[in-house]
Amino acid sequence: MKLPLHILKAHVAPFIGSFLILMFLFVLQFIMKFMDQLVGKGLSGAVIAELMLLNLAWMVVLAVPMAVLVATLMAFGGMASTNEITAMKAGGMSLVRMMLPVLAASMLVTYAMVEFNNKVLPEANHRSKTLTMDIRRKKPTLTLIPGLFNQDMPGYSMLVRKTFEASNNFEGVTIYNHTDPNKNTVITATSGSMSFSGDYTKLVMDLYDGEIHEVDHQKPNLYRIVAFQRQRITTRAEGFDFERSAVDAFTRGDRELSSGEMRYMVDSLETLSREIQDRMVGYTQGLTEKLLTGSVSPSSPQKAFWSTVEQYTNMSSQLMFYRNNIESESANMSYQRKQVREYLVEIHKKYSIPVACFVFILVGAPLGVMARRGGFGIAASLSLGFFLLYWSSLIGGEKLADRQLIAPWTGMWFANGFIGVLGLFLTWKIGRENVEINFGWWRRFVPARMRRVLFSDEADA
Repeated sequence: MKLPLHILKAHVAPFIGSFLILMFLFVLQFIMKFMDQLVGKGLSGAVIAELMLLNLAWMVVLAVPMAVLVATLMAFGGMASTNEITAMKAGGMSLVRMMLPVLAASMLVTYAMVEFNNKVLPEANHRSKTLTMDIRRKKPTLTLIPGLFNQDMPGYSMLVRKTFEASNNFEGVTIYNHTDPNKNTVITATSGSMSFSGDYTKLVMDLYDGEIHEVDHQKPNLYRIVAFQRQRITTRAEGFDFERSAVDAFTRGDRELSSGEMRYMVDSLETLSREIQDRMVGYTQGLTEKLLTGSVSPSSPQKAFWSTVEQYTNMSSQLMFYRNNIESESANMSYQRKQVREYLVEIHKKYSIPVACFVFILVGAPLGVMARRGGFGIAASLSLGFFLLYWSSLIGGEKLADRQLIAPWTGMWFANGFIGVLGLFLTWKIGRENVEINFGWWRRFVPARMRRVLFSDEADA
């Protein structure tokens, strides 16, 4: 009982450490990618923190399998470098028995990730999409460019001649008021300033030394001019304040649904496809009957000519009707089938990625024993290589499945099957003989400072 606990204990620290490092890298990548969409929007720190928290869900889905692989490589590599693997083999414990407690723990992690993918991830993706749409709708602070019309204010077009960077003041302003369609109103002022109300719901403009020119369309002969020393215009500031949408304001995509919800959608789409197919059969039968039963039986040559023309004209329009209906239903069926395949791909993905936690144990343990003299650098390099292979196969399988070139389950499970078979082969190979991978040739490609960190175990050996 102590040996299985000892083996599991050797995995805890590498798993936590690699998971935190991976999450840090994913968060850093997210910040670099979306920083330009967040800066200058006037968003509060709570909104930015909420957006990052919601995006942590998909990061966890990617980080956990990779952390499992890193932890397995480091744990078995560390035990091999200290000859613990050799001692356990001498005591009659095979490599498969050493892997059993880790495989059992990976099954628990797999189950937890399946539940996470079906209950937490879809809701987090949907809320993240809703929040992202709200952020994109929010306008940055109002900017006035001299010589260019600004139409950010609802109902007004504004032109200024000069602005001041250190303040909200401007000079030489012309404003066209479009709020009343029955009147043409133009406001001119020598100078002015602009500000927002405290809750960003109102835009306030203070104008100085100007005139208001107004023409009423119902009374075109009446032209009104009003001179003022100070005039205040208040309008709604749409889009400048951050407005939250309801959670269900947007429709959910395939990545925002659980596997059960997508299965329901698949059943509904398949039922709809069968109904479309039945209608296409009916149109085809009607078209066939029309072609087979069309005949001409005139009583005279002149009547025969016009009867033939009328009959074939009617038949042509009816054939065109049947053809258009068949083409429309065929396109509709193709679209339904495409949606079904996309849902099936996402359903299989929700299970294939968590199962990778189990598959990576099969390949990580023998590789860790073979690369026993490698430290964190070797484990990270091998993990990155296998994860890139796994992820590229997963993405490629998804694209091929969406294009109907392969079955959805094939595209999503091929990577697990390939790596699993490779892991079983390596486990069988290591169980029969001692195989070791020498990574000494890596050393000449790594700078001296990094060499002491990445290959610390080699230095100790």
